[in-house]
Amino acid sequence: MSHLPTRLPATGIPVVPWNRQRLRSNNEWLLLELLRTGGGSSRAQLARDTGLSKPTVSAALAALEQAGLVRAAGRVAPERGRTAVLYEVEPTAGHVLGVDIGRARLRVAVADLAGTVVARRDVANRGRSADAVADAVVAAAHEATAEAGLAAADIVHAVIGTPGVWDEERRGVRYATSLPGWGRPGLFDRIGEGLGTAVTVANDANLAALGEYTLGAGRGSRMFAYLLVGTGLGVGVVKDGELLVGAHGALGEIGMVPLPGPAGAGFGSGSGSGAEEPVVTIEQEAAAEAVVRTAVELGMPGTPTARQVFERARAGDPAAVGAVDREVTQLAYALAVLSAVLDPDRVVLGGGIGSSADLLLEPLERALNRLAPMRPRLAPSLLGEEAVLLGAVATALETARPEVFERRTAASG
Repeated sequence: MSHLPTRLPATGIPVVPWNRQRLRSNNEWLLLELLRTGGGSSRAQLARDTGLSKPTVSAALAALEQAGLVRAAGRVAPERGRTAVLYEVEPTAGHVLGVDIGRARLRVAVADLAGTVVARRDVANRGRSADAVADAVVAAAHEATAEAGLAAADIVHAVIGTPGVWDEERRGVRYATSLPGWGRPGLFDRIGEGLGTAVTVANDANLAALGEYTLGAGRGSRMFAYLLVGTGLGVGVVKDGELLVGAHGALGEIGMVPLPGPAGAGFGSGSGSGAEEPVVTIEQEAAAEAVVRTAVELGMPGTPTARQVFERARAGDPAAVGAVDREVTQLAYALAVLSAVLDPDRVVLGGGIGSSADLLLEPLERALNRLAPMRPRLAPSLLGEEAVLLGAVATALETARPEVFERRTAASG
């Protein structure tokens, strides 16, 4: 089983608001969070850690135990005094669902409140329409939920990671060019109804950035950027522990930036004929399809995948090596733009193509040094293709934990 962090940076998702009627539960919430972040502890130790009196701690723990939020986890014999009961958070008090929707794969995970993944599904995305993909997500989620021994009603919250930018007003995503029809309004409402739980939709690169910042190669960074390169291209940015999303939620959609010169014709480089030349974006020239297209143009036979192109490049295949060299050129331009705008101290390369960092990082550093005076540290992802899914689960927990606390303390009070 994989384990998630006890705390993630703020995501902008609202949590249950406090009011005067809930002030009486502040001590209970304080103890619950202390047990969650610090592990099992005795009443005496909790009193020392919080400054609360022992009777106050005992009363709060009794209320939390009655609500099914904490449980006795054994006993410990101190050097002096009587044997003490150890308390820990009850992880099964609620569960969340994380979903990663990509053009090639659909990944789903169910986790308890401790962040332990208890069931998951990882299946090929064979949907030929947006509705078919949505239905496949729901089916995979139901399978994972059943495997965990849970019903749909046991899932407190679900977070879906997807290409594109969520538009709350139109109830759909924008800019999800790698998934045809995916921007249709109402599609995610269909998924939510199928799941039978509250759903939050988030950009996949943003979720990957949160996961990598907390669990992976982004830890300790002040201004951290995650460059997601796969069937699409996007960036997630975390500054001082907080996700940056921009005024319209589209911060980091660097894949939409047009390329300069003949390839991109993005800066008015017309032919002089008066005809409008097509704009070519970074995503079109740096995502997986571009790697394959270049390799085939350079003489690679058959219809390889991007992964196969990189494998053949490691073996010295000239066409594959040429495709990788061109990929470095395109990614270096993307990094130069990113570095000039954000000045990150660290950039992690992730996604399907990012998993080939062994071939990309050193030439990328050299190319970036030629293009830009800002030179962030480049690093490979430590979470790999799990980054979006882990970020989705952990983001769901940020909403679910206070909601479970509110529900259970209200019911038991």
